[in-house]
Amino acid sequence: MRRIRIGSSAVEITELSFGAAAIGNLFTEVYPGQAAAAVDAAWEEGIRYFDTAPHYGLGLSERRLGEALRDRPRAEYTISTKAGRLLDPLPPAGTAAHSGLSDGFAVPHTHRRRWDFSADGIRRSIEDSLGRLGLDRVDIVYLHDPDDHAEAAFREGYPALEKLRAEGVVGAIGAGMNQTAMLTRFLRETDVDVVLCAGRLTLLDHSALDTLLPEAAARHRDVVVGGVFNSGLLADPRPDAAYDYAAAPAPLLDRALRIRDVAEGHGVPLRAAALHYPLRHPAVAGVLVGTRSPDEVRDAAAQLRRPVPDALWDDLRAEGLL
Repeated sequence: MRRIRIGSSAVEITELSFGAAAIGNLFTEVYPGQAAAAVDAAWEEGIRYFDTAPHYGLGLSERRLGEALRDRPRAEYTISTKAGRLLDPLPPAGTAAHSGLSDGFAVPHTHRRRWDFSADGIRRSIEDSLGRLGLDRVDIVYLHDPDDHAEAAFREGYPALEKLRAEGVVGAIGAGMNQTAMLTRFLRETDVDVVLCAGRLTLLDHSALDTLLPEAAARHRDVVVGGVFNSGLLADPRPDAAYDYAAAPAPLLDRALRIRDVAEGHGVPLRAAALHYPLRHPAVAGVLVGTRSPDEVRDAAAQLRRPVPDALWDDLRAEGLL
């Protein structure tokens, strides 16, 4: 699988990456053996970039990913994690008082997530992540969803990452968000290597094309695109499908079905078109797909290998869908 060097760093990623939120029990439980098998399948398919975060399952994703990669040659893979949410242990009584999902993850409420973009908070977050991953360094660290914490993120969080990069604890630095405006600001005002943009460069949402991608291209910085299926609507458009973690509105469902019809007219599954679309932009280094089983991993790799004719994009533009 093709590898791309990130920005001016020495860090490389594969154009398809393994998003490890799902193996942190996103929405539903994933058994340990299934999580390990999903990582094994990714390796077999040539995927060498794995993305996680403390937020994903209160550290479960990091622990599972670290364990699954423990016997792999460290120089052969890239791991990114995120900083900005610290995990504070809850007393046993506090743990027992909570049930159900923990911010969308099916895990026991053993910790409380606490926003912290201070310099000390960023360092502690990365130290804790290294402990869960079982590593002495991490390749990429993103500031995670600093939407409501811009002042702290730019004043303290980003400079802390810059120092860690200079110290060699981190190979590349950036920010990961579901919006484009602040990511564009990071590109303009800082020396980030890469930004992770989720859900804003898809067949249904092209907003990253307005400012984010032109800015990245002009500054020779890279973008990793996540959320290419917009939470599921572009993987399997049906009346109960999700869009951006909520029920898909009827007009978007209709649009997704129209896009699927055009794609299938060219013999291309909608999933393949959704995966290939972001990679058409020169500033996009790769796509990140959240997978929870070996079959999902293999399907994503197969869809990326599938040829997509230029005529498909021409027809989508002619139909007013791109």
